[in-house]
Amino acid sequence: MLALAASEKPELFIKYSNPQIAYEGRIDSTNQKSVQLFWSGTSIKLNFEGTSIGAIFKDEKGDNYYNVIIDDEKPIIFRPDSIKKFHLLASNLSKGTHRIEIFKRTEYTRGTTSFYGFQIQGNAKIIAASPKRKRKIEFYGNSITSGYAVEDFSGKDSPDSTYTNNYLSYAAITARHFDAEYHCISRSGIGLTISWFPIIMPELYDRLHPNDPKSKWNFSLYQPDIVVINLFQNDSWLVNMKNHEQYKLNFKDKIPNEEFMINAYQQFVSKIRNHYPDAKIICMLGNMDATKNNSIWMDYIKKAASNLNDQKVYTFFMPFKETEGHPSIQEQQKMANSLIQFIDENVEW
Repeated sequence: MLALAASEKPELFIKYSNPQIAYEGRIDSTNQKSVQLFWSGTSIKLNFEGTSIGAIFKDEKGDNYYNVIIDDEKPIIFRPDSIKKFHLLASNLSKGTHRIEIFKRTEYTRGTTSFYGFQIQGNAKIIAASPKRKRKIEFYGNSITSGYAVEDFSGKDSPDSTYTNNYLSYAAITARHFDAEYHCISRSGIGLTISWFPIIMPELYDRLHPNDPKSKWNFSLYQPDIVVINLFQNDSWLVNMKNHEQYKLNFKDKIPNEEFMINAYQQFVSKIRNHYPDAKIICMLGNMDATKNNSIWMDYIKKAASNLNDQKVYTFFMPFKETEGHPSIQEQQKMANSLIQFIDENVEW
C-alpha cells in the first residue's frame, strides 16, 4: 500500500474528515467538528502504521456499543462515553501495516455517537484507504435485521443494548460474505403499516438522522446492487390488536385486510425502486412466526411482488425457526447461509 505520510511521526492525529478514513452507512458529515453515527452497522475504517491507536468520541447517552476489529482479529467491545474523550482502542501493535474497523452494534434508539478522529502513536503513518468494493447491498428491516438480543444466551430477549449486535445479524454476515459495502436501515419493533411505536418504515426509510423527519438522506450517494426488505413480522401481530394505541392511530376507520396490506407493500417497494432504478430487490420474510406454515404474510408479499411486474424483484422466505424469542447467533448464521445461497442461485450482480 502507498504510505501517505512523507515521514514517520511519533504521534499523529487524523481528523474525522480525512479522506483516507472510510465510512459505511448513513453518516452525517455536515457538522464542522465531527461525524455523527446513528444506524446499526455503520462503520469507520482506517489503514495505518503505529504501535497504538485510539479515537475521540462523544456518545449522546453512553448506551451505544461498537465492535473494534484490528487486522480482522476477534472483535473487542467498545462503549463510548457520554463525555467527549480519547479512548485507547489498541496498543502494543507489531511493526507494519494495520487496519482498524469500528462497527456499530446497537440501534439508533440508543442515541447518536460523534466521532472526531483517530490518534496514532509510535512511528505513525496513514496508509491509503483500501480500494472501494465492487458490490453494494442495503437492508430494510426490524429486530431480526438489527441483531436484537442475539447475544442474550439466556433466551430471555433482554432489551439491554449489550446483547444487541448487528455484526452477527444475517444482514451483516451476508454483506461480509460477498465483500459488499453495507447499509442497514432497521429498528426493532418497526412494521410496514404499523409498529409498536409511532413510526413505520415508509416514514423512516428515507431519513439521514432517524429521529429528525426533516433530515433526508441523499439516495444518490449510495446506489446498492441489491436491496433486501425483511418486514411484516411486527405487522403480523399488531393487525390483530384492535385495542392497541398504534392500531387506532394507524388504521382509524380502515380495515387492514388483504388488499390493504398488499397495496401497502407494493407502495413501499415502489418507493425503493424509484430511488434505485437498477437494483435487484429481494422481498424477504423470516425467520420468526410470520413464516409459519400457511402464513398469510408470505402470500401478501408474493401477490405484491407479482402485481409490480418487475423482473428485478424477487421473493424469498426463511423457514420458521421453531423456537421462541429472537434469532440466536446460530439462527442468524443459518439465515445468512440461506440468503447467500438464494443470491448465488438467483441474482446476477
